[in-house]
Amino acid sequence: MPTVVLMDASLSMTRPVSLEQCSEELQRKNLAVAGLTMLFEHMANNYRLEFTSLVAFSSLWELLVPFTRDYNTLQEALSNLEDYDKTCLESALHGVSNVVQQEWGHACPTQVVLVTDGSLGIGKGSLRHSLQTLKGRPEDKKFPLPFPFPAKLFIMCIANAEELQMTDTMHNLEQLLQLNGGDGQIFTMEGQLCLKSVQSMFGRLIDEVYSPFPAVLRCGNLASDVQVFPRPEPVFLDEEIDPMPRHILTDLEIVGFIEIGDISSPPVMSRHLVLPIVVNKEVDDVGPGTTEEPEEETSANQQAGKVPNFCVLLHGSLKVEGMVALVQLGPEWYGMLYSQADSKKKSNLMMSLFEPGPEPLPWLGKVSQLGPISDAAENPYGEDDSKSPFPLQPKIKRSYAQNVTVWIKASGLQTDVQKILRNARKLPEKTQTFYKELNRLRKAALAFGFWELLKGVAELLERECTLLPDTAHPDAAFQLSHAAKQLKLASTGDSQYAAFDQNINPMHTDFSGGGAAGM
Repeated sequence: MPTVVLMDASLSMTRPVSLEQCSEELQRKNLAVAGLTMLFEHMANNYRLEFTSLVAFSSLWELLVPFTRDYNTLQEALSNLEDYDKTCLESALHGVSNVVQQEWGHACPTQVVLVTDGSLGIGKGSLRHSLQTLKGRPEDKKFPLPFPFPAKLFIMCIANAEELQMTDTMHNLEQLLQLNGGDGQIFTMEGQLCLKSVQSMFGRLIDEVYSPFPAVLRCGNLASDVQVFPRPEPVFLDEEIDPMPRHILTDLEIVGFIEIGDISSPPVMSRHLVLPIVVNKEVDDVGPGTTEEPEEETSANQQAGKVPNFCVLLHGSLKVEGMVALVQLGPEWYGMLYSQADSKKKSNLMMSLFEPGPEPLPWLGKVSQLGPISDAAENPYGEDDSKSPFPLQPKIKRSYAQNVTVWIKASGLQTDVQKILRNARKLPEKTQTFYKELNRLRKAALAFGFWELLKGVAELLERECTLLPDTAHPDAAFQLSHAAKQLKLASTGDSQYAAFDQNINPMHTDFSGGGAAGM
């Protein structure tokens, strides 16, 4: 889950902290930098596979560091942060939206950490002005919240609650969270403004958002203490009338192994890094003072590498054998463990969570009914591994009356439109084929709610009608105009013209032996 740090670089962040509250001469900006340094150090040690970006803002926003795993770069950019002018949070949130969508699209869950002193800005562009003018905005000037992607917003205020409640700042920040769907939290400093209190505030953020998930990974008689990063989120099932959050168990039981080719690329809810927790008894037994001696520390670490660990064994085995381990996360809830290369020389043990249910991957059947090869009458993979029992064939063979139109790529849609235009230029000889292709595209567009496509094709047909040569058959112009008109009516969504089970029929003209248009 990537993180965007949105740092306030306005002049109000340069306000000095009272010497009564802090023994050193510090600005609020210095406190913010100290807190973020603490966060970056924690993420470098525990979330090193996650991507983090740094954005600074005042009246404008600037991407200081694009998404990276290099926390030294983030720390350097933070140390060199300059001071700018007034606060304009709305433009900064637009910037975050652009940065995330360009890198990750609309589907990737993201954490947004906003670090500010609580100053909302003055006049036009301030948060107060933005919230007061939410209604009645044109489409191109809408407020950036909620984000067009799943996001949690955490607001880190370099101020205490008493200071924020003296004005309407806290109310406006709470309204900001509500606009984002309520996902997130506001953190304030407790007591005096000093390094200790800002570290305490960022410590609460780390504990609630960036803390690992401790668990025990088991397989038969083997077990290993592990940590899962990031912490798995509770899951709510849509089909339940009164949904309750489902959490994964701290006891993760491996129920079997399967080849990567059989499980393919399954749909997953989230992906997590699994790291072993090594308890090094040898280091504890070396004696006092050894951690201060470099030679002794190196020797102790070498001894730690010799301690057997099931998690390390599992990772190496999955990598060499090209297999995945199916792991039970809870009642009728499964996931998979596998080796994923992070670079040419480095790989990690990863865990992906499937949708809860007894049959998360239909081509494998029910997970509870899978068993070892030794239980089968004959090897389902064949003596030379030349076949596979997967995917399972459904017991009932479904019958499809016609092919379903699916546009995965733009080229597929373009091909269907070009086919209609080619037949349109050969009217009236290709009348039946023209309407057959036209109705196929119309049904698909109605099924997807793709009203713009119907209007666009209608305009193309009208253009074709104007480009007809003088030698064209008169019926061609009538058919093109009729088809364009019916598509435009269907694009309005009116049930009278946009019924899925209706077809556009050829127009009966004096040239074709009739006199009325049909639908």
